[in-house]
Amino acid sequence: MHIPESLQDLASSEAVQFLRRPKTITRVFEGVFSLIIFSSLLTDGYQNKMESPQLHCILNSNNVACSFAVGAGFLAFLSCLAFLVLDTQETHIADTRFKIAFQLLDLVLAALWAVVWFVGFSFLANQWQHSPPKEFLLGSSSAQAAIAFTFFSILVWIFQAYLAFQDLRNDASVPYKRSLDEGGVVLTTLPLPSATSPMNMPTTGPNSLSYASSALSPCLTAPKAPRLAMMPDN
Repeated sequence: MHIPESLQDLASSEAVQFLRRPKTITRVFEGVFSLIIFSSLLTDGYQNKMESPQLHCILNSNNVACSFAVGAGFLAFLSCLAFLVLDTQETHIADTRFKIAFQLLDLVLAALWAVVWFVGFSFLANQWQHSPPKEFLLGSSSAQAAIAFTFFSILVWIFQAYLAFQDLRNDASVPYKRSLDEGGVVLTTLPLPSATSPMNMPTTGPNSLSYASSALSPCLTAPKAPRLAMMPDN
């Protein structure tokens, strides 16, 4: 099957490559799960009983449980949007220190959200388990959906922390690798010493040995024999 050239250009574009990154896909899942958690409890999480018009949380009538899920889900959704925007500028960051600081912040926040959702899942599941059956007419499906996606959020945030750790480990070794590469380039580009180089010229002095003297011609270094002179007879 032949793909048109326009679709090939679209597949190789920067936007499509950004959307295909594992980090981007994970952030999208995080945002969707957070949206389901706080929207399901925000719409059907508060209901009134038959004998009272006052709204109660469907999770064991504990308003803290619903408030926690709604607040945490909304903040997690905002953090996903913020990091998606920052990820679009990550490739354009030239400062290595700022890039490492951003990846370290991503790792810390991902681990923190994994802990928050683990605590939230335990808390919401416990409150739902102690809720009286059929106390409210509606909202049971919304509560179950919020609890289920709270558990899924633990997994995706742990995977997000793993991806951030991998990026941090790979980029942290770049300065050292670059310095070694530059050192190798300098060593390979140094000129070789030559016979006419001033570095090979011997230094002469009253207390120094001259290596160049061994290279002199024999006629200059051999001692001269004494000459015999014939005296005329008187």
